[in-house]
Amino acid sequence: METLRQDLSLAARGLVRNPLFALTVILTMALGIGANTAIFSVVHAVLLRELPYEHGEQMMVLQQQRTRANVTNQAFSAKEIADYRAMSETLDEVVEFHSMWFILLGRGEPERVQTGVVSHDFFEAFGIKPIVGRTFTAADDNPGADAVLILSYPYWKSRFGGDPSVVGQVFQMNDRPHTVVGVLPAIPEYPQQNDVYMPVSACPFRSAQATIDNRNARFVQAFGRAKPGLSMDRVTTDLGVVASRLQQAYPDSYPASNGYTAIPLSVRNELTRGFKPTLMVLMGAAGFVLLIVAASVANLLMARMVRREREIAIRSALGAGRWRIFRQLLTESTLLAVLGGVVGLALAVVSLDLLVAFVDRFTTRSAEIGINPTVLLFTLAVAVGTGMLVGIIPALPGRVNLSSTIQAGGRTIGGGRARLRSGLIVVQVAISFVLLIGAGLMMKSLLRLQAVDPGIQTDGVQTMRVALNFTKYAPSNPELARQFHASLLEKLAQIPGVRSVGAASTFPLNQSGGFVTGLRVEGQGDTDPTRLPRVAISVASPGYFQTVGIPLLKGRMFTEHDRADTQAVALVSRSMAARFFGDRDPIGARVSTNGQNWTTIVGVVGDTRQSLDATPADSMYVPLQQTAPLTALFLMRTIGPISPDLPRKAREALYSIDANQPADQFRTLDEVRAQSVEAPKLTAMLIAVFAGLAVAITAAGLGGVIAFSVNQRTQEFGVRLALGASPASLLAMVMKQAFWLVAAGLAIGVVAALLSSRALRTLLFSVTPTDPTTYVLVAVAFVVIGLIACAMPARRAASVDPMIALRGE
Repeated sequence: METLRQDLSLAARGLVRNPLFALTVILTMALGIGANTAIFSVVHAVLLRELPYEHGEQMMVLQQQRTRANVTNQAFSAKEIADYRAMSETLDEVVEFHSMWFILLGRGEPERVQTGVVSHDFFEAFGIKPIVGRTFTAADDNPGADAVLILSYPYWKSRFGGDPSVVGQVFQMNDRPHTVVGVLPAIPEYPQQNDVYMPVSACPFRSAQATIDNRNARFVQAFGRAKPGLSMDRVTTDLGVVASRLQQAYPDSYPASNGYTAIPLSVRNELTRGFKPTLMVLMGAAGFVLLIVAASVANLLMARMVRREREIAIRSALGAGRWRIFRQLLTESTLLAVLGGVVGLALAVVSLDLLVAFVDRFTTRSAEIGINPTVLLFTLAVAVGTGMLVGIIPALPGRVNLSSTIQAGGRTIGGGRARLRSGLIVVQVAISFVLLIGAGLMMKSLLRLQAVDPGIQTDGVQTMRVALNFTKYAPSNPELARQFHASLLEKLAQIPGVRSVGAASTFPLNQSGGFVTGLRVEGQGDTDPTRLPRVAISVASPGYFQTVGIPLLKGRMFTEHDRADTQAVALVSRSMAARFFGDRDPIGARVSTNGQNWTTIVGVVGDTRQSLDATPADSMYVPLQQTAPLTALFLMRTIGPISPDLPRKAREALYSIDANQPADQFRTLDEVRAQSVEAPKLTAMLIAVFAGLAVAITAAGLGGVIAFSVNQRTQEFGVRLALGASPASLLAMVMKQAFWLVAAGLAIGVVAALLSSRALRTLLFSVTPTDPTTYVLVAVAFVVIGLIACAMPARRAASVDPMIALRGE
């Protein structure tokens, strides 16, 4: 320990005497270590850390599948939940979940809250304990029980300021008093974030006897807690047996031709299923940056070693052994890396808010991201490991002639080390090329994604969502909902500056699409429900198509005369018309979802995309007034730019019809479009940042190597100039050296990029991982950057004064 203290003290004094060198190395280290710390904090929280539930590792997502009908995730009915709960031999608990929107009254303006409807033992199955109050009990699930609510942690903090006295307060929901009985801890909610939770008995739809008795009323998600010690394979086999028994007992609900079965999936894996490929790409990019940083710092340390060779020779002459000198140099590099790690940790902390916002788009585990002891240990390990790695190469002892080295004063560098420095630059160029290819592919993919025509005109359109009170506007009396929609559309159209209005159940680029179901055409095709082609059915008002800019291609649009007491009509998209009717005219044809109720096609409209990276879906539209959706999206196209007061005026129009009816999701279509590409945009930006850091560090390192070479060859250049060489020839010679270093790195980088860029395949849109244009442009850009970085030292070589150089010799 005393020797270590001496080594650290000596290393610190040496760095203080060379502050510019120390600062350069520390900041370079900080970039690489900080990037890896930030990404690892996400990896640890999202992928490696156990779920913050007591029974999290035992929890399974249950999925019903109809393999022959290509249905991989069929929802459960109340009867199926009861069957799996009673018949499974491997699950201790089977619980249910579904989510609905309800209106919460009693807190000023009416509020629309996302409500998770769960069985009473849902939180007990996961092992989740409330931080305030209690969870649900079996008595809460009894028919006619008093309605109770549990608040999620984010909703409790944002709406009630974390006030524990909220437990016991009573609010109105569904025309019933609901008492708050508990608050959940800050945990990742699955399968989605909710504001409040209620037991199934409090949900007017789930508790209806018709829903309970209907085996085919499938709309809930099932979770199971595996018995301790049982493998996933054992649970899979057990669920398959239960599915087989149900198929035999109820053949009408589970046709043999569908290939019905059930499987379990890990909740932990499902929480991050869509995010893992992106995260692995980002972790790989951060690792590449660290490798480039290590190579760059190793080059800096070797350059410094040349200036210290006389010092090292004197130490050897005074009796210092090779191991003692090696250890001292390794201590210096490790100290630099640890200091770089401290600065890098600070950079990671600063970037956490951005990372949390980014990850939140993929998984509800984003709230767990932070700097914890595991992340600190990772940072320390990376710092120490990197410090030792970059310190070993320059610290390795070589054969030294003490007398000549002391006399030379450390002005020369051995050929082996010169080749090693050049080799490190080649490695840096190769890795930087790989990162730049990844960034280039992502950017090209993003540009193509943003250029996709969604089939609508997004400029100048304001949207808002209105979800009607389930109890007041009950589905049993649809005329009330129709009157409400007609009145609100009329009121919105009267707002000054509004050109047209429309309403629909969804719109292109929105998160949710239309209701997807099988569709048969009268007089043609297979009548087997499992073989019917599927279409997305949406509800739309007459003004919807004009408001969003969907063109009419054939036939007519909806009119005010298409009402519940008139002939059922529909519009179809161009892609659906081509698929179902080919070259035949679809106008006048009749279609049905059940073979009993028939709808006449009266028009064909343009194709739209529910997301920019999806192909236009086969879509069918039915009139708003011939249906009665409880949730509708209202859209207003303005004459000029959208006024900031438009949401307020729209809300006032709504309250003039029903003061207890809230609206939310006030967004412009331009905002909706921007949000639809935000996730790939942020991913591309992060990779581009990593690539930019890598290229900057590599260019600086390349320039440094060439500058060092020029300094070492000053006398040679002086002799060449004295013998008649032109400055231009010296400039060309130095630039040629730089070019061959870059060319060697690019040759290796092309191979590495071809092998590694395939990992981006799932993240790219309309771009192949081997896109030749990207490879050529990146290679040319890299050559230009490399030559620019070497221009200054090359000019210095060409401007050497022969007399001064020869006198120095």
